[in-house]
Amino acid sequence: MQINNPLYKNQGIHVIASIFTVKDGKFKVLLIKRDNEPFKDRWSLVGGACYRTEDVMTAMKREVKEKTGLKNLKLTFFDLFSKPDRCSLMRMLGVGYIGVIDCDRVEILKKTTKTKDADWFDIDRIPLLAYDHNEIVEAAIEKLKELIFDTDILKELFTQNFTLPELHKAYCAILGKAIDRRNFRKKMLAENLIVPTGLEEDVTGKKKAKFYKFV
Repeated sequence: MQINNPLYKNQGIHVIASIFTVKDGKFKVLLIKRDNEPFKDRWSLVGGACYRTEDVMTAMKREVKEKTGLKNLKLTFFDLFSKPDRCSLMRMLGVGYIGVIDCDRVEILKKTTKTKDADWFDIDRIPLLAYDHNEIVEAAIEKLKELIFDTDILKELFTQNFTLPELHKAYCAILGKAIDRRNFRKKMLAENLIVPTGLEEDVTGKKKAKFYKFV
């Protein structure tokens, strides 16, 4: 490496989080409205630049806390975005993360020193975003569709015990299609992602509702 080579200069790192939830059967992503240039007044995913004194995960957690108020959010790395022109100011490598939360159990900051607003947007109603964030959120959605069958990433969406119909509804919302309930139950139990808690609840006129939890 030739440290004085000008091709190495003026480069940085963006950390970018696609934070998802499911509310009332709708699959949503958290967006913030920028209050600084570039892209002032444009909506974007949650993120910012990594300090030279930070590793990328530390930077991502800091940006999420500063711009949403969220702490201890479980984040999963999923991809790098490296087009040389993705930022007009300088070359910025984008490090993408995915997070999933129950939006009813958290309070999002609506305004910070660098943001004007924050809100949950239906996946099919995402506006034109800053930078290449439309491309990033689309990639994050596709990755999440894979992760929900291979990992416990939805554990943060269901922090308490849940019924299979509740879980089934969330999967249908994320995948954007109907799923056969019987096959869904078999697959989830076969993959050892969830286990019965042994708890049941009476439902008027119906069978007892059985509760599950993520392994």
